[in-house]
Amino acid sequence: MDNFVDERDFRLLENDKYTFFVLRRILGAECSLLLTDHERLIICFTGSPHPVWIWTPDGASDEEYENAYRMAKENGLIDGKHTFNVKYELADYFIKRAAGEGQELAITMNMFAYDCPKAVPPASKVDGDIYKCTENDVDELVDFIDLFHEEVGVDKKSQAEYRQDAENYAKAGRLYFWVNEEGRKIASCQYAPTDDMASLNLVYTRETYRRKHYAEHLVYQVTKIAQDSGYTPMLYTNADYVASNACYEKIGYVLRGKLCTIG
Repeated sequence: MDNFVDERDFRLLENDKYTFFVLRRILGAECSLLLTDHERLIICFTGSPHPVWIWTPDGASDEEYENAYRMAKENGLIDGKHTFNVKYELADYFIKRAAGEGQELAITMNMFAYDCPKAVPPASKVDGDIYKCTENDVDELVDFIDLFHEEVGVDKKSQAEYRQDAENYAKAGRLYFWVNEEGRKIASCQYAPTDDMASLNLVYTRETYRRKHYAEHLVYQVTKIAQDSGYTPMLYTNADYVASNACYEKIGYVLRGKLCTIG
């Protein structure tokens, strides 16, 4: 196994470019662990509190799944503290394999991966408008980031780390709020480009303003901005959030793949 990636790894991910979009993005970043044979297995862990990404091809054998499990175990990842983003077949193998060693693993989140070939304007009407986050909005953005991660229960960090993220997001200029007619920032969304695609994330609406279509309008507007900038927008969703997924589908998002988080 090598500790570097090259064009072979990115070619492997082309077949799973939606479900493993984030893995493709983080492969070029600094990682706590990076292992690849450039053919059948990629393991990437940027560091706590983020999940470990493990890519295996469709139709992999039990021998290949065992190799993935062994590599994860040898590197201290099967310790009850780490989570893994994987395909369902590998998740099933890991769960059974860990149970045989007295360890309990389970699926903690089912995820859908969508892209948007063409954005469809929302049929609903809402007050307010989109607003681009600036460096003057960092304090409020920290609050949104904190609330978002608290609700989804993943990738939680300290307030200092959230502030650093907020400063970086504001500086990049790709994060947007929806501001209602009272001038209150009530929803957030940003897009992050990688190659010819852009992932939408940090989609969050303050609880008081939910089920009023604000997020639908904000996501549509950010999707259009990403498309007009030359990117194909995509996003991950919790597959069990039926209402949210229906919202995305209404504005043109198409289901392209499925994966899960185990831990």
